[in-house]
Amino acid sequence: MRVRNRWFWIAAGVGLALDQLTKFWVAQTFELTTPPDSLPIWPGVFYFTYVTNSGAAFSLFSNNGEWLKWLSLAVSLGLIALGLKARLPNRWEQVGYGLILSGALGNGIDRLLSGEVIDFLDFRLIRFPIFNVADVCINIGIVCLLVAALKEPPKRGEG
Repeated sequence: MRVRNRWFWIAAGVGLALDQLTKFWVAQTFELTTPPDSLPIWPGVFYFTYVTNSGAAFSLFSNNGEWLKWLSLAVSLGLIALGLKARLPNRWEQVGYGLILSGALGNGIDRLLSGEVIDFLDFRLIRFPIFNVADVCINIGIVCLLVAALKEPPKRGEG
């Protein structure tokens, strides 16, 4: 039996596993304190900094983010249906949608279980908001879909 959209499921599984394992590691290794517990990986540039976020990306809606867990669930169910029913035509689309699913599921699991998401990737060189692996997966997934949209379809052979 051949699995439909194999790269979709591989990307979703790997992305979700990496997200949940890294969040578990952070929660077990760092203390949730004010100011946040932080470990310099590249001093002045990149740190692991343990914070939580009850909102969406960049802490948007953090005071009223209860609906985000339902949005994560709806997006996840829609993408699972897409992976099961549709024939995604190329690896770029399969990986793109799979990574977006992994991010939606990863952050959705956090929101459902604890009402907030663990963030820890901290780029201080550019003062970027702290984020997590699920956020990275969503963004890489979007890039994959953009590549798929801009890529020329293969030309059909004549005759």
